[in-house]
Amino acid sequence: MSNTQNWVAMGYIKGAFGIKGWIKVQSNTEYTDSLLDYPQWRLSKGKEHILAEVESGKMAGDELQVKLAHIHDRDAAALLRGYTIEVPREQFEPTEEGEYYWADLVGMAVKNREGIHLGEVINLMETGAHDILIVRGEHGEKLIPFVEQFIDNVDNENRQITCDWGLDY
Repeated sequence: MSNTQNWVAMGYIKGAFGIKGWIKVQSNTEYTDSLLDYPQWRLSKGKEHILAEVESGKMAGDELQVKLAHIHDRDAAALLRGYTIEVPREQFEPTEEGEYYWADLVGMAVKNREGIHLGEVINLMETGAHDILIVRGEHGEKLIPFVEQFIDNVDNENRQITCDWGLDY
């Protein structure tokens, strides 16, 4: 895998588990064990990047435990604590019509129906009911529900979202 790929952060290593080199993983995916769908991860911390091959993995309650190839003891596993787990965006499964990966929405420009640029999506927030776009721009920070009632169009090609949202909301 080349360094020119679009890597997406999907979780981080919480620490070591056991004595045989297993790690505990905090997954930032909809389903905790979906990180196991990717056989190779890039582990990043600061400017350091390590390619790691997933040897095995399992769920233990609500915790993901993973064995990486070439990590054979607790000491080596403990050194990976705090590393971000990244996977290539190119390996994501295609989405259904009207579904989007958060990683694709971050960075998109957001304008309202009047054509006013509200800013760019800097992050998303999950609530019990629906996701919320966090948009930051010259008019401040806006929290826009990512629901059909407010989102008119998501243009992946031009990286732009059009919404029904006023400056004073």
